[in-house]
Amino acid sequence: MIIEELTLTAFEQHTRVVGCEKSRRAICIDPGDDSDAIVEAIDKHRLELQAIACTHAHMDHIGGVAALKKRKPEAKIIIHPADEPIYDQLPNQPAWIGIPQSQWAASGFDYEQPPRADEHWSDGQIYKVGDLSFKVIHCPGHTPGHVVFFEPRERKIFVGDCLFAGSIGRTDLPGGSTEQLMDSLFNKILPLGDDVKVYSGHGPITTIGHERLTNPFLTGTY
Repeated sequence: MIIEELTLTAFEQHTRVVGCEKSRRAICIDPGDDSDAIVEAIDKHRLELQAIACTHAHMDHIGGVAALKKRKPEAKIIIHPADEPIYDQLPNQPAWIGIPQSQWAASGFDYEQPPRADEHWSDGQIYKVGDLSFKVIHCPGHTPGHVVFFEPRERKIFVGDCLFAGSIGRTDLPGGSTEQLMDSLFNKILPLGDDVKVYSGHGPITTIGHERLTNPFLTGTY
């Protein structure tokens, strides 16, 4: 598995290009902004981008979807249908976190309307990228349509903003639910196994086992 991690936006969001070494097919998980580095990472490895794979529709994860689609038009934009209302509100999202509109352009948050999704994720779907097979797991809570991508043979999971090293995703934005997020974590992510390496949307790489033992939100010590 090829993994190129690019840390973008003022939120230090991790955009990842994930590819199959044999077929050279790839996905871009959560392009955060219009960055030349994303296309450079794809081209450096001679990868064919088959999808722009969105874990969820917050602006720091989809801000670069429109630009990447223009530069790699063959790539399918894929998102869970429950997050489409949030996706469609991308140009207005900076207001949700209290950023004055006068500052949007200077901060890189002057977003255009993103293109319509080409396909939709479904819970339990197996999505193939060459020899890689990702299980798509619907994990609502941070947003209603949040999904994670688990590759069981590689023992790697890309969790967006569900789980972080030492923390969990916020639930105070539109569509968030603490109850749903905790259910997703305990009943969908933790059972995958302590050895699974966790690639979060922000912060360092961790493992399910480490978070099970030390994450205060999971141990009940928060």
